[in-house]
Amino acid sequence: MPDKHLSTQFDSELNTVSARVMELGGLAESQIRNAVYALSQFSAEVADQVIDTEQRVNAMEVEIDRDLSSIIARRQPTARDLRLLIAISKTTANLERVGDESAKIARMVKSIIESGAARTLPSSDLRVAADLASALLRKALDAFARLDVTAAVAILKEDDAIDREFDGFVRKLITYMMEDPRTISPSLDLLFLAKAIERIGDHAKNIAEFIIYIVKGTDVRHTSLEQIESAVQ
Repeated sequence: MPDKHLSTQFDSELNTVSARVMELGGLAESQIRNAVYALSQFSAEVADQVIDTEQRVNAMEVEIDRDLSSIIARRQPTARDLRLLIAISKTTANLERVGDESAKIARMVKSIIESGAARTLPSSDLRVAADLASALLRKALDAFARLDVTAAVAILKEDDAIDREFDGFVRKLITYMMEDPRTISPSLDLLFLAKAIERIGDHAKNIAEFIIYIVKGTDVRHTSLEQIESAVQ
C-alpha cells in the first residue's frame, strides 16, 4: 500500500512538470509566431514583445529543471521513469533555445528597421520556412504529450523540408547579391534570420528523438532515418 501511495505521488508530480513543459512549449510557439509577424510587418513593437518574453522562458526552464532535480532526489525513479525525466529536461532546454532563436529574429528585425534597409528582398519567403518550423514544433509537443513514436518518426522526416527551404532561400539570396552588391548587407541579415528558423526546426527534431529515447530506450541521435525506423519497429 505505501508503494502505491508513493507511485501516485510520483505520477502527480510528473503530471505537474509535464504540464509546465507544455506551457513552456506554448510560449515558445507564440514567440515564433510573433517573431515572424514582426519580420513580415517590420513591427518593432511586436519584436520588443518577443524579446521581453525571453526572460519568462528562461525563468520557466530554471523552474522546471529545479522541480526535476527534486523529483529525482526524492523518488529515485526506475530506469524508464528516469529516462522520461532526463528527456523532459532536454526538451525544456530545446524549448528555451527556441525562445533564444525567436529573440534573435526579433533583434535582427529591429536592426533592419533601424538601418532603413530596403524591403525589396524576399523576406516574405521566410514565412514558408517559419510556418513549417512552427508547425513542426507544435507536432513535436503533441507527440511528446502522447509519447507517440510514430508521430516522432514523421517529424524527423518533415525536418528535411525545412532544410530544403533554407537551401533554396540561400541560393536566392546569393543571386540577389551577385546582381546588386548593394543588397549584400541586408541579404546577410536575412540569411541570419533564415538560419535561426532552421535551428528552430532542429530543436523540434531533437524533441522527436527524445520521444523515441523515452519509449524505446534507444538513443537515436546522429543516426540515419533508416536506422531510426528500424529501431522503433
